[in-house]
Amino acid sequence: MTTPPRLRPTLSRRELIAYGLLFIGPLAPVGVFGVLEARTGGAVALVYVLATIGMAFTAWSYAEMSRVVPHAGSVFAYAREGIGGAAGFFAGWLALLDYLLIPSVALLFTGIAMHALVPSVPAWVFTLVAFALTTALNLAGVSLAARVGTIVLVAEIIVLLVFIAAAIVVLVTDGPTRGWLSPLTGTGTTTLSAVVGAVSVAVLSYLGFDAIASFAEETVGDSREVGRAILFCLAVSGVLFVIQTWLASLISPIDPAVLASHPERQGTAFYDLTRLAIAPWLATVLALTKAIG
Repeated sequence: MTTPPRLRPTLSRRELIAYGLLFIGPLAPVGVFGVLEARTGGAVALVYVLATIGMAFTAWSYAEMSRVVPHAGSVFAYAREGIGGAAGFFAGWLALLDYLLIPSVALLFTGIAMHALVPSVPAWVFTLVAFALTTALNLAGVSLAARVGTIVLVAEIIVLLVFIAAAIVVLVTDGPTRGWLSPLTGTGTTTLSAVVGAVSVAVLSYLGFDAIASFAEETVGDSREVGRAILFCLAVSGVLFVIQTWLASLISPIDPAVLASHPERQGTAFYDLTRLAIAPWLATVLALTKAIG
């Protein structure tokens, strides 16, 4: 009897974690911060606390299934083994659509962000360049892609730490622009339905951590490594998301009501508050890092 073909195990737990955090992105809330601020009346940190708790159930499920079914098929393999072939077939195609649409949107956002920094170059040019680079990295092999991803991840974390440090300096020097607990309670217009609706948007920030499970056959070590990496990535991301949105809300000179009445300002709200409250150069670095990440 011939042995079924398997992928070559090359990824360590560190590289799995780097992949997971890179898929999620430590700066993920930056793109939706303004939308959540406007919708919840400033209770963005509360939204991410609830979103992290909700996603923890999904992460735990993936961790358990990746241990029992350590195959690269991820949700396809889990549905096939747990429910049946038909369920696995549909789950696999839905996952494939997910893996096609998310990179497409990410590449488009890269083009838009870079075009905002260099208006003389069309967004579609940056989008094509990003597509070519990421495709080349994938064709070069998972090990090289993991190393490059680790470098990009470290850059994102450094920029985030700079933002956190600068925001703390602003708070110590000038104080918050709103109540210290307002990121949890809002500014007075927060409702339960608004928070619940915002959570459904915030969970988009966590898209990608489940892709760690697709490396189950390329992981060095036992089948529990994938689950550990998934849970660790979610925990770290949740903490980073809450901290950055809490600080951003406290230093923001832009009232949530203003964002609600001017939807066109919501997409750049995080960059705008950074530019106004901290420094224009940091807002530019954030935009560039977000685009590359």
